[in-house]
Amino acid sequence: MAALLKMSSAAFLLAAFGSQQIIWAQARSDSCALRPVLLEEFDTLSIAARTLGPARWTAHTPWNGDFGDAQFMDPGPQGPFQIENGVLVITASKTPDGKWKSGLIAGADASGAGVGAQYGYFEVRMKMPPGPGTWPAFWLAPLKPANSSDGDVEIDVIEYYGQFTAAFQSVVHVWYKDITRKRGQAKVIDVKDGALVADFHTFGVDISPSKITFLLDRNEVWSYPSPPELNSKMYPLVNLALGSGWPIDKTPNPSKLYVDYVHVYERGSGPPEGCPVGLPR
Repeated sequence: MAALLKMSSAAFLLAAFGSQQIIWAQARSDSCALRPVLLEEFDTLSIAARTLGPARWTAHTPWNGDFGDAQFMDPGPQGPFQIENGVLVITASKTPDGKWKSGLIAGADASGAGVGAQYGYFEVRMKMPPGPGTWPAFWLAPLKPANSSDGDVEIDVIEYYGQFTAAFQSVVHVWYKDITRKRGQAKVIDVKDGALVADFHTFGVDISPSKITFLLDRNEVWSYPSPPELNSKMYPLVNLALGSGWPIDKTPNPSKLYVDYVHVYERGSGPPEGCPVGLPR
């Protein structure tokens, strides 16, 4: 009789709470599910100088903060952007007067218009230019008006310095006008010497309320606690800069960065224990 009562109790609990367990599991799945918000395959060139609209990208940082030893140029017939077989090519080259020009693309403009995600997964597939002095990068900035800039988080998914052929750098910055409040961390990721210029690789970052996880070829390489200032959507930028304090006298002319795609996936904040990192395998 006791055994029958136990079985009846178990059956009752399953009947009473089984559907709730399914709801809980479904809620966790939904909150962790990745939804694509940008799948840029570069089948067409869609870059405007400074304002989004029909164009999906702009050619300057929204806060007008271009950087490096090459001037970032507008798109156009003599511009630094070309599409070759579904790949964006950003070219750094010298002008006849010996000055360098290159290119940057940003998924936002100064008004705060753009596309991004607060929590989710960002990935680029790129092939780096060979030679010293090159400084390509894939990075994220807050999707908000350019005049709202204090306490900003910047996530540098990859910064590659061309004279260091066996490593790249990832960085989390928290920027404040008050220099004493600035903080962050950089991490050097070792790779096989020459691998990043020999072939395409994917560089990704997964953002959750608890941590920022960096991935190389969809394998986790390091993570950093998510700062409380990470309170808005982030949008992607890709550029081929030169210099960053390193000499460019031996930089190949031209130098080309190949960008196969940029993908952005959004998810909810997820359950307390967190969501699986990156794309489902």
